[in-house]
Amino acid sequence: MAAAMLMFALPAANAQKVNTASELAKLEKADAAVLDAKKGIKAATWVARANAYTNAYILPTKEVGRGVPVQVLQMNVGQPSNMYEGEFRGTPVYVCDYEYVDIYVDAAGLIQGWNQKKAIKENLPQTAIESMAKAYEMDPKQESKIASIAMNLANALSQQGDALNDMGRLAEAAECFELAYRAQSVVPSTKADGNNLFNAGMLMTMYGSSLSGEEAFAALEKAQNIFLEALESGYTDENGNIYYFLFHSYYGQKERNAEVYLAKAKEALVTGIQLFPKNATILDGLMQFYTAEQGVGDPAELTSMIESSLNDDPTNYDLWFGRGRVYNALKNYDECIKSFKKCAELRPAEFDSNFYTGYFIIEKANNAIGELNSNAGLTYEEYEAENAKINLIFAEAIPWLEKAYEIKPTDALTIELLNNLCFRLREMDGIMEKYNKYHELHMQNR
Repeated sequence: MAAAMLMFALPAANAQKVNTASELAKLEKADAAVLDAKKGIKAATWVARANAYTNAYILPTKEVGRGVPVQVLQMNVGQPSNMYEGEFRGTPVYVCDYEYVDIYVDAAGLIQGWNQKKAIKENLPQTAIESMAKAYEMDPKQESKIASIAMNLANALSQQGDALNDMGRLAEAAECFELAYRAQSVVPSTKADGNNLFNAGMLMTMYGSSLSGEEAFAALEKAQNIFLEALESGYTDENGNIYYFLFHSYYGQKERNAEVYLAKAKEALVTGIQLFPKNATILDGLMQFYTAEQGVGDPAELTSMIESSLNDDPTNYDLWFGRGRVYNALKNYDECIKSFKKCAELRPAEFDSNFYTGYFIIEKANNAIGELNSNAGLTYEEYEAENAKINLIFAEAIPWLEKAYEIKPTDALTIELLNNLCFRLREMDGIMEKYNKYHELHMQNR
């Protein structure tokens, strides 16, 4: 790290100095132009203002990016006014102190993040977006010019959102991602990215969860509205986690009105699990919600929802997968295993369906062992007889896990489970040979 930092001791360009007065003069000129009776009626004047405000927003971090070598930073920006040891995301770094931004450089001399300390002027991106919208309203033929500015601004905002999130400045990060979406929404050709709204809502939910009282309610309501806008636009993230975070945005407001917000929270999770039945996070949220809140419903309702969906679509792999997880949560192991066997029937070459069939057979057997060990009234002979029956259950898992191993021979957990199973059942016919095979593989993995 010290060797990399020596670059700062060499002759270089002047230290970063954003000419604030010059930039403000450009903005004042752009503001004056749109107020001018003749110039203000032209879309091009508003485009120019949007560009000026966008450039002013980007300027302090224009040359900064993750993975950029410190030598390139020095060449383009100049020397920092100060440099000292610090920490970034739990890792030692050098902090390069510039006028507008602190830049964090790792041991390899690469930028890992930054913290912008001030802006040239308040509300720069908001003003740029307003100016672009006005220009497009006045003359849609300006779309290509506006789109170029919008994408530059959106990219800078999302990059800044990432950086602010790294610094734990969640509310500001959320605002950046929301503004990135707003910038992309000005003209049709930029195709606003719903991921920006999702990120904004998620970060605002996290921020609101750290607050209390009316401040928390305000933040969570904002998150709720962002998620609803994203869903209304047709967006969902790949795994459906938006419904889980929407649930939390509602659930955090239950003290406002328990009847209203608990119902909304439940609806978010129920909708999510119906659309994304494999989402373990939503399912776990539902189970915890039903357990923590009296009167919101019976966990068995989940099985009814999924059974109803399966009646309409009986070969839906994801629904059977979700059914299995629900029954496991309810500790109904037979129905759980039935579900994953159906998954394996639908997709015999799928690793997950074979692995989880074997895995939950083991869970069923482990549960039986727990019940057996809690029964203190059995004789030795009775205990051994019951234990032998449980071993037969354990043995049912072996062919499923072996099929999973054939599909993915590098999966360490599958090998470990087979090693443990075969050791337990080594007295059964043909199992010792399997144990020797999987034990050797298990030792190689270790």
